[in-house]
Amino acid sequence: MTRHTPDFLRARSSNLSLRSLAMEQSMAVRADVVDKKAEAKDVKPEAFTKPYLEFMTENPTVFHAVGYFKEKLLKAGYTELSSRDSWAGKLEPGGKYFTTRNGSSIIAFAVGKAYKPGNGIAMIAGHIDALTARLKPTSKKPNTNGYVQLGVAQYAGGLNSTWWDRDLSIGGRVIVRDPDTGKTTVKLVKLDWPIARIPTLAPHFGLGMTGHGNQETEMVPIIGLDNSDLSATGTSPEQSLGGAGSFTSTQPPKLVKLITKQLGISDASTILNWELELFDSQPATVGGMDKEFIFAGRIDDKLCSWAAFMALLHAKSDSSEGGIKLVALFDDEEIGSLLRQGARGNFLPITIERAVESLLSSSSSSSSSSSSSSSGNSPAFGPGVLGQTYASSFLVSSDVTHAAHPNFPQTNLAGHSPRLNVGVALCVDASAHMTTDSVSMAILDRVADLAGCVNQRHMIRNDSRSGGTVGPMLSAAMGVKAADVGIPQLSMHSIRATTGSLDPGLGVKFYKGFLDHWEGVDQEWRR
Repeated sequence: MTRHTPDFLRARSSNLSLRSLAMEQSMAVRADVVDKKAEAKDVKPEAFTKPYLEFMTENPTVFHAVGYFKEKLLKAGYTELSSRDSWAGKLEPGGKYFTTRNGSSIIAFAVGKAYKPGNGIAMIAGHIDALTARLKPTSKKPNTNGYVQLGVAQYAGGLNSTWWDRDLSIGGRVIVRDPDTGKTTVKLVKLDWPIARIPTLAPHFGLGMTGHGNQETEMVPIIGLDNSDLSATGTSPEQSLGGAGSFTSTQPPKLVKLITKQLGISDASTILNWELELFDSQPATVGGMDKEFIFAGRIDDKLCSWAAFMALLHAKSDSSEGGIKLVALFDDEEIGSLLRQGARGNFLPITIERAVESLLSSSSSSSSSSSSSSSGNSPAFGPGVLGQTYASSFLVSSDVTHAAHPNFPQTNLAGHSPRLNVGVALCVDASAHMTTDSVSMAILDRVADLAGCVNQRHMIRNDSRSGGTVGPMLSAAMGVKAADVGIPQLSMHSIRATTGSLDPGLGVKFYKGFLDHWEGVDQEWRR
């Protein structure tokens, strides 16, 4: 055993403190100020660490994340488009727009000032849903030995072994009707302290700390105590709120009180329904001796999605650009993407088609006003111009990927296991679970060269099972060239995972490089 002198230990402690201070100072550089003329190669990844931590802590659910992105987009001058309204005459070159679906998916795009119908789209697509446990429609359960319990159901792989003994809170959306006007609104709620826990069993009982692992009977969260059945005065348990037959009468009364107080609702019967979920309440934080890690929940995938949106907000904008820059974030990827807000729905294709149609009509109107004999100057809307648009476009499918694991080297494939704090990884799968091929890889390596990025590679071993992304389904539906790009992380699908503290910014740097340089790189392939 090595013995260190007090002087040595003091010196080492001082060096670690200096490195930590340097990291803190670098993270204090914020990425809030958007410079539309900045080059991707000049992006400082450390400037995005603190904003990412704040985003992760403040926006635990998919609804909060979409709300966050909407706020950022509106502040940046984007115009919201309602899917119920006509878009005719509303879109024009140089404009910036976004639209949402179900409050849990969002698409934003910026049209180049030199846009012409049929020009291509630089697209980044990913997902913002994460593994969780959602409250059942009737979440109120009979008390068990004084414990108030909550009925929940796993979403995707939620309620796995990492959910035991965690400090859990509740958030989501609440549907409320105004009794005076009859107007129905959606309100977001987030309880900022842990109110739920799934307790393990002490090892003394011989069953193992997680029993038989039954998610229905042994992983029921406790949210409070009610020992009224022991009262000598015969005090009755807390009564249901909202009246007989109301939605809130099927929920734990104290939870209803917390939600109504948080939202400023005086009458519980005005709550028509809610979609609430559990989340790990521990804030996202940096860690490691030099603060080189990020420890957080829901990294899959509020990491690539956040980086892609920041890249769009920081993307260059000049008068020579003729394409469209677009970011699409979907719900339900973790359960197959089959709902209308998922990537298998028509959200992205219909948004592109409606945008092209509107831009085409704007182009035709502009031509008509400048020339009385301009018929035929603009192509008619239909399969021709849409096919031309898709053929000229490129999709980056963006989802987190597996970093090389320090303790399970047998899972790493030599030369294909990305490291943290180095750069994004181009993900390849021989069985087409990913979209990347030789052409798309060459294109994105060229983008990386122009943006000053390092592209890593990821591929699974032949004796491992591959996950999937939204890339193949979107690429197939639209017929666009595509590649899968991921930011590396450890502990995927754990309630709390790890990535590098520079990785959010490295993602922004690469995605911005793609949005800024795709048009030029595409021209290199047309020569």
